[in-house]
Amino acid sequence: MAGGRERGARLQRPWSVYRANTFELSNEMIGLALAGNSQDPDEPVLEFSVACTELVTPALDRKPNSFVAASCTTPPQAFWTKHAQTEVIEGTSNPIFLSSIAFFQESNINQQTQVKLAVYDVKDRSQGTMYMLGSALFPVKELLQDKNHRLHLVLRSAENERVGNINVVAWQMEEKRDQRTPVARLPDTINGRTVLPVDESLTESMGVRTKYASLCKDTLLRSVFGGTMSRMYRFPTTDGNHLRVLEQMAESVLSLNIPRQYVKLLLEEDAARVCELEELGELSPCWENLRRQIVSQYQTIILTYQETLSDLNDYRGPSFKASNLKAERRLEFMPTNLHVQRMRVQDELGFDHTYDVITIGAPAAHCQGFKNNGLRKLIQKFEEAKKHVYEEECSALSSSQSIVYIPQDIVRAKEIIAHINTLKTQVSYYAERLSRAAKERSANGLERTLAILADKTRQLVTVCDCKLLASAIQALNAARPEYIASKASPSADSEQVVLRNDQDTLLAKWSGRNSRSSLHADWHEEEWEKVWLNVDKSLECIIQRVDKLLQKERRPSDSSQDSTQTDQQGSASKKGEWSEALYPLLTTLTECVAMMSDKAKKSMVFLLMQDGAPTIAMDLTLQYRRDVVFCQTLTALICGFIIKLRNCLRDDGFLRQLYTIGLLAQFESLLSTYGEELGMLEDMSVGIMDLRNVTFKVTQATGSSAPDMLPVITGNRDGFNVRIPLPGTMFDALPREIQNGMLLRVQPVLFNVGINEQQTLAEKFGDTSLQEIINLESLARLNSYYEQFKEVLPEDCLPRSRSQTCLPELLRFLGQNVHARKNKNVDILWQAAEICRRLNGVRFTSCKSAKDRTAMSVTLEQCLILQHEHGMAPQVFTQALDCMRSEGCRRENTMKNIGSRKYAFNSLQLKAFPKHYRPPDGTFGKVET
Repeated sequence: MAGGRERGARLQRPWSVYRANTFELSNEMIGLALAGNSQDPDEPVLEFSVACTELVTPALDRKPNSFVAASCTTPPQAFWTKHAQTEVIEGTSNPIFLSSIAFFQESNINQQTQVKLAVYDVKDRSQGTMYMLGSALFPVKELLQDKNHRLHLVLRSAENERVGNINVVAWQMEEKRDQRTPVARLPDTINGRTVLPVDESLTESMGVRTKYASLCKDTLLRSVFGGTMSRMYRFPTTDGNHLRVLEQMAESVLSLNIPRQYVKLLLEEDAARVCELEELGELSPCWENLRRQIVSQYQTIILTYQETLSDLNDYRGPSFKASNLKAERRLEFMPTNLHVQRMRVQDELGFDHTYDVITIGAPAAHCQGFKNNGLRKLIQKFEEAKKHVYEEECSALSSSQSIVYIPQDIVRAKEIIAHINTLKTQVSYYAERLSRAAKERSANGLERTLAILADKTRQLVTVCDCKLLASAIQALNAARPEYIASKASPSADSEQVVLRNDQDTLLAKWSGRNSRSSLHADWHEEEWEKVWLNVDKSLECIIQRVDKLLQKERRPSDSSQDSTQTDQQGSASKKGEWSEALYPLLTTLTECVAMMSDKAKKSMVFLLMQDGAPTIAMDLTLQYRRDVVFCQTLTALICGFIIKLRNCLRDDGFLRQLYTIGLLAQFESLLSTYGEELGMLEDMSVGIMDLRNVTFKVTQATGSSAPDMLPVITGNRDGFNVRIPLPGTMFDALPREIQNGMLLRVQPVLFNVGINEQQTLAEKFGDTSLQEIINLESLARLNSYYEQFKEVLPEDCLPRSRSQTCLPELLRFLGQNVHARKNKNVDILWQAAEICRRLNGVRFTSCKSAKDRTAMSVTLEQCLILQHEHGMAPQVFTQALDCMRSEGCRRENTMKNIGSRKYAFNSLQLKAFPKHYRPPDGTFGKVET
């Protein structure tokens, strides 16, 4: 394990549970003369690498498989605390370890701290059989005082026999040594802690690091992320230098915060729907019975949301949902094992590069199971049921003159309701503003406000002036008791609504020659015209009256300026003249608008009630599942958006791309297309596509505390907006378009390649068509996004890459792989990930629980980036990959989830995995997931 730490709620865990633990330290300890850097909060206080030579094992016929474990003790502490360990290097007496030992600013060390390096020989990695070969001790002060900051120590066994040597090399100590106070003259402690000057060797290069935002210290990021773990590595490059790699993993408070907000919005939306149904007024018995059953269905689902919200508000656990809780009913809206995985790379020149991936267990409705498939097939079944009902109605009513609504009518009805709600509110608001301008006798204010009021009112009239509304109003009128009573007494069977439960679905059948509402009612279309014409006339009266008032006001100003001043200083009665003249007209307009809006909205609600009634139970069950999946997906997206925006706050190209064509969100999935995971993939694919209904808006935070930085969600299922508050200094760095509240869109894509043994079964005996369809759909969207980019943006908006392959060529290769029928074609994932990074996108990686296969994927991606973009020596690729998998952050992720530092694979399973997705021996085994 590289030098590590954990922050947050789990600081009190014992070492036996969390080996990367550290303790909080006051700001007095700013560094240890070698690498502490107050401008870079993620800079370690002390970092050193180790290498062994001439290791000797008791069995002379074998070379050791060794690793080094570092423990420390600081007086007056009388016991050793395990701090970190390196990876295992097999079959050599002279191992050079890639993972370095790092002590960060929170580490409780000073010059008196003693460090013990114990070298272990692992006889059997799969069984974990090992013994201590030997150990060596040194005080931190000795490493600091050495001229070259290197120590050559003898390893001695428990029997005090020499078993080899260990070399310790401290990093970033050799530059500008003459500019620092000699270590020997420094005070040992102040208030019990060492305080040494900051090494300035790195501060000159900090200019290129200003874009870097620490997960732990940045004002915005620390309000969203927490529990950060860190590991450090040093990897050799092809040109003989080295790369300094910081790997981090953090969880997010949004795992709980976003579901709480989201479920509350759903609750409000469904409660409003029930209110709309109740406000339809009195209906004839057949329609009243139908309404009661629909309201009953809604009340059941509302009760479920209320219980969920209560559970989420009562939750007091960690800010992530462990993989073994993914089927927990009370937490089903929370994403599973959501983390940000970060790799920060620094080269010899001090250039700094950060790569982030959001890891999340596949967004899916685990509580509801997958016996009846996932969302894709369930939506298909629902649409077939709707179509069947529609065809039955058309057939049954073909001989009558009744209304049958086509699917486009339903979409239009929802749009009309949304427009009416918005425009009615706006008309009321501007009517109030016009009244205020009249009271203040502001001619300019009156003119400006009237222009807006007229525009909004005319928009509302245009929305209401449509045949669909007229026919729906007639239908609602025909459903009133008085309409039924006014007709000649029909026989009991002449008109009725037959209700029955069919396969848990409420079905409504209309029968009789006067089914639904006859168009030959006493209520004529002209009466609806009168309603919206009254609105039009009311508006015209106001416009004419305002014109007269303004003409009268301007007449004296033409003759002399003095008379204008006299007018302005007139009596109180004259000042209220405008207000008195407009008040009754504004009241009439507001009342006419309210009456028109009310009639129109009720008719549309009635139309939707008629359409939804036959399949309401199926509809709400399906909607609940979709809500669960979408909430998990949305939470991950918001995390990705925030961290991308913060990282690119000074990247003008990215920001221009963001407000011009939106953010590319690329999801990588490793689910198989067999068994339950096929249903998960169906859920996930729908949840990701639903993200197209999400927009972002960046605002300035009202305060500087952590809650002030948390995102706020508004909207409903037709479209959600996420408001992202930024501290003032960050907000000021944004382009004017984003500052002015431009809505920022999202283009989500999903690429899936199953890699486990279940995918082998799917390829041989099952069906991989869903994977192929998803990848083809996403390829088309990705190509479309790039085409949009080329049309409106220059190439210099995109990040630079050392790759010799241009983006069009990469897209062509991806297309070839997507169309090729090749089993476990992981090239699709690698190429899609690179295209995403090259297009300034946000990366997401998922498997069933984001723990095992996801760990293999993100560590592989990190090593591929190091090799292709930063020149890591290819001969250490496999060693680096094993190092990250055995001692990196993802190993600790398994501990967080299941209490074991083992990936949940077995040897037989791994034979089915592609070669690059197999963990090193000793890191996997049978565990409960």
